[in-house]
Amino acid sequence: MEFLEALQLGRDAFWMALSTSAPILVIGLTVGLVISMFQAVTQLQEQTLTFVPKILAMVVAASIFIPWIANRMIAYTQEMFGSFQP
Repeated sequence: MEFLEALQLGRDAFWMALSTSAPILVIGLTVGLVISMFQAVTQLQEQTLTFVPKILAMVVAASIFIPWIANRMIAYTQEMFGSFQP
């Protein structure tokens, strides 16, 4: 394996990790921002108010996106093993 091939494999792995984790992280970020704005408006500074809804939203998002993530990872793995040449 040459340097450019190894670099391309690393780049592909990075983008796969980023694209499969992005939907769940974006949902967590959105819920966190909404709750932070709610806390700023009401001046309610309860620490658990930020964590519980964010965790619940991310668990729901993960359960929704798991089939899509699994399909992408299976396709990526098949592509990796299919293009492997000793």
